[in-house]
Amino acid sequence: MAKSNLLGTQLNRIELVEKIAAAHNLSKAEAARVLETITSSIVTAVKKDDPVQIVGFGTFKQVARAARSGFNPSAGTKIKIAAQKVPKFVPGAAFKAAVDPKAAKRKADSKAVAAKPAAKKAAAPAKKAVAAKKK
Repeated sequence: MAKSNLLGTQLNRIELVEKIAAAHNLSKAEAARVLETITSSIVTAVKKDDPVQIVGFGTFKQVARAARSGFNPSAGTKIKIAAQKVPKFVPGAAFKAAVDPKAAKRKADSKAVAAKPAAKKAAAPAKKAVAAKKK
């Protein structure tokens, strides 16, 4: 069963394997190999700087983090933090909507409101062009 932490429940690797096995009528060993294939494929691609996009779920990619200065609180001194490459996950629209349906609805509503004035502006010059051709 999913373990509880301070923020709620969490799903670990073993529980994910159990869910895959139950949903697809596989043994736990087969489900574990499937999960390992998926995760290793994502890691290998991102390591080569190739993004992995799973439509509706999200995109895994590598980003470059610039060098910056930091602060060492124990010594009370400024330190230089080297540039580095880090993995990044950007959730897809369907994933975001599943997590927060109200936010997805607000975003869709704001896009609809923004699209209406743009459509009217685009139609107005077309009418002027037609009127100019008639003269």
